[in-house]
Amino acid sequence: MIRRLFRSFRNFVYEIDQLTRFSFKMVLSCFGRPIYISETMEQMYLIGIGSLFLVVLTGIFAGQAMALQFSNELADFGSKNYLGRIMSLAIIRELGPILAGLMVAARVASGITAEIGSMKSSNQLDALLSFGVDPIRKLAAPRLIALVVMVPVLTIICDVVAIVGGWIIAIFLSHITSTTYLSAVNERLTFGNVFMGVLKPVVFAFIIAFISCYKGFTTKGGTKGVGRSTTESVMIASISILIVNFILTKVVFSFLKGYL
Repeated sequence: MIRRLFRSFRNFVYEIDQLTRFSFKMVLSCFGRPIYISETMEQMYLIGIGSLFLVVLTGIFAGQAMALQFSNELADFGSKNYLGRIMSLAIIRELGPILAGLMVAARVASGITAEIGSMKSSNQLDALLSFGVDPIRKLAAPRLIALVVMVPVLTIICDVVAIVGGWIIAIFLSHITSTTYLSAVNERLTFGNVFMGVLKPVVFAFIIAFISCYKGFTTKGGTKGVGRSTTESVMIASISILIVNFILTKVVFSFLKGYL
């Protein structure tokens, strides 16, 4: 039992070390030549436009559900006018980044891992090396850049859509005037809240890119191994996003408490 636990811990430390080394190579590969602009633009389209409908759909219904629950609770205290303020805080700080990050992780991380893993299983990565092409610079770097650009954009869209969903609930179910709701939302658009809402998706983008590409490049066992790596990629990325979200929230609250 102890030997098995020690072996599992040793494998975990080894995987963390390999992931860190791979992530460092990915970041370095984003600088210098050659620059694969067409590949990067294609990935931005696939990640951004491909995930747009999912993020919008998730954001609007999550925003409406949250607004409905908040309005019912606030009504007991006669404070329904604070609905916009609470919605702004909850969505910009937490709901928007988390929803966008998890949706992109579920959709994009699996696709990246499956694509690169299939190339690894069919020896296409070795073929790139034989032609003098760096697979990390060719495949991983464009996906990292695309994620860092598009995940914050998708998060902002999710924020706006969720707030609009809350506005619909405020107008038609909670009977709050549009001016009251929107002014309360605008009141909490402070530097600290916006900074937190933008910082989180950027960090989440790095997490998704590092884990999905690493799992793709280290895939073993043919097609069965591709499926296993894809499942592990989504699971690890999602859990990592939730853990890092808590850490970032604690750190930002500590340093920007006066700006929130």
